[in-house]
Amino acid sequence: MKVKKYVGPTMPEVMKEIRKELGSDAVILNSKELRHGGFLGLFQKTKIEVVAALDPDPVSSNQKPAMVKDKLLPANETHDRFPSTDHQVLDEIKQLKSLIQLSAEEKYDYPADFQLVYQHLCDQEVAPHLAAEIIRSVIDKLKDVTLVDYKMIVKETKNEMKEKLNELNFSGLSYECKVVYFVGPTGVGKTTTLAKIAANSMLKDHKKVAFITMDTYRIAAVEQLRTYARILEVPMEVAYSKKEYLIALEKFKNYDLVLVDTAGRNFRDKKYVNEIEEFTSIAMQSEMYLVLALTAKSRDLTEIYDQFNSLPIKNIIFTKMDETTQFGSMLTISLEKQIGIGYITNGQDVPEDLLEATPEIVTDFVFGRIVNE
Repeated sequence: MKVKKYVGPTMPEVMKEIRKELGSDAVILNSKELRHGGFLGLFQKTKIEVVAALDPDPVSSNQKPAMVKDKLLPANETHDRFPSTDHQVLDEIKQLKSLIQLSAEEKYDYPADFQLVYQHLCDQEVAPHLAAEIIRSVIDKLKDVTLVDYKMIVKETKNEMKEKLNELNFSGLSYECKVVYFVGPTGVGKTTTLAKIAANSMLKDHKKVAFITMDTYRIAAVEQLRTYARILEVPMEVAYSKKEYLIALEKFKNYDLVLVDTAGRNFRDKKYVNEIEEFTSIAMQSEMYLVLALTAKSRDLTEIYDQFNSLPIKNIIFTKMDETTQFGSMLTISLEKQIGIGYITNGQDVPEDLLEATPEIVTDFVFGRIVNE
């Protein structure tokens, strides 16, 4: 049996070399990760070592096998006498999977204080690969510093996060567009958020505001917005069709701002998103915000964003900050989807519980800023 050791930068490259030299019949005997170089456990380089073997004298393909006179055996006995190669393949797959898993775990194994910050980011629901990318950048920036402590790492991590977020457009209403749509799944607080923004625009910027609701699927939603309209002394129209929506837009043509509440239904229903697209394409000077609740799982938030991605979303509004202690999903969605945040809501009070989002606010919350401080 021919046995040989192969070393390469990655497992796929090593396996390619093994297949090239030994062929597809090669057997993996052992594999491990090698580390070398670096300083104090940092900046080490890794390589993969695999020991492979090949039997040089297999039965020739043109050699006729001897006639077997044995009687046919039951399936289970046949399995014992002529073991399937599936077990061998499965063992190899398990071995490779363990190596990959070990590699992934060690990839994010940092010196103590760096590891604490990395773990904090993950606990805050920052995607692990993003947390690792941030920590690697921080390690690189601090590599020439003689004494590095936890506070210094936190400070540099926040700076790194802010630098990444500063590349995105963090902005709320600019009043360049008269019509503003609020879209999102059911139960995220679109109507309350709309009312907060309306009150903020009226009290701070002295804008003349009107409401239109297209959420005619839930009676409670219409009544909720009607209540806010009455309190704020804002005119409101309910649009059951495109024609009624056009009439409402014409009615409010002399207003500074028209805020439109859309139906909140199952976001996985593509028909629902298409209906919104039909309505929102009518008004030319408009902008749109996707409303997401921070109480949802990061994976669900990503799926929701992907479902609404066909719409011309300007920015995201995150709601229900006061109902959670994990804020990293804001960072994850923003950086993975390269989209800014317009507002963050942190309570039910109108208009007080509305924050205009900034990269500083997001990073402060991820590192423990107290809600309603």
